[in-house]
Amino acid sequence: MTFLTLQVIEYLHAFRELGLSLGSGIYGSTFFMLTGFHGAHVTLGATMLAIILLRILKGHFTPENHFAFEASSWYWHFVDVIWVFLFTFVYWF
Repeated sequence: MTFLTLQVIEYLHAFRELGLSLGSGIYGSTFFMLTGFHGAHVTLGATMLAIILLRILKGHFTPENHFAFEASSWYWHFVDVIWVFLFTFVYWF
């Protein structure tokens, strides 16, 4: 949730103070598209974690039956790896 809050703050700064928008050229549209899709995936992942937490509290998982927990972990690894590439591409180049 901290990441998403910081993303909103960054979007407001980029739009208000830097004049960056989807229509401001290739960088603006690429920036908002890439970081926006990543933010959507983070939102989905946070929702998945909340559901997993509720299921853990209800005792839905056993050592033999825990695929949803494992799949959520795989999803977050995917989101993390993509962020490494996005951060490098968007903020360093």
